[in-house]
Amino acid sequence: MLLDAEESQLLLVDYQPRMLKALHQGEEALARAVLLAEVAQILGVPAWGTEQNPEGLGAMTPELQPLLQATFPKMAFDATQSDLVQALRPPARPQRTGGNARSLPKHLQKPQQPEAPGRNVIVLAGCEAHICLLQTALGLLEQEFDVWVVTDACASRRERDRDAAFDRLAGNGIELVTSEMVIYEWLADADHPDFRTILQRVK
Repeated sequence: MLLDAEESQLLLVDYQPRMLKALHQGEEALARAVLLAEVAQILGVPAWGTEQNPEGLGAMTPELQPLLQATFPKMAFDATQSDLVQALRPPARPQRTGGNARSLPKHLQKPQQPEAPGRNVIVLAGCEAHICLLQTALGLLEQEFDVWVVTDACASRRERDRDAAFDRLAGNGIELVTSEMVIYEWLADADHPDFRTILQRVK
């Protein structure tokens, strides 16, 4: 199965400068996250962020802030314990019952428009991979999202912890991908109108 930009949302977990300084390959992970967010913006993929204890650890890094639709502060390591899930899966709009709809004969009433399908695929990356990223990924699985973790945009203080997180995620059925896999699957075709613009960013 390949990723589809029209079915995807991007979630970036806890890219906070105070934390990034302490992480193994933290700057590289941040660069990949920024690339993903830029491409998501170009392709119309909704992008969200989280901040762990922002009063203590500071806000999301400035490079990402303008690329995200919203950022959710949290204290729980699993971001699904915040208001995040309501943004990822907004409630269905209530059926309109105003006007003369009830008084008209059934054959004269306008049919209700079906709800647009939700974006149930979450492309996920973040810090630290073995704590907040891992717990959020498993939380999203419990919420019945389809979760894909972008390995080169994730970091932990210790490389071994990061790799153990990837092993555990894969064992739970989560797809492990790289940022370029995501980008080229979202594009799908070299004839895509945004291909050249995105190619310049990738290179």
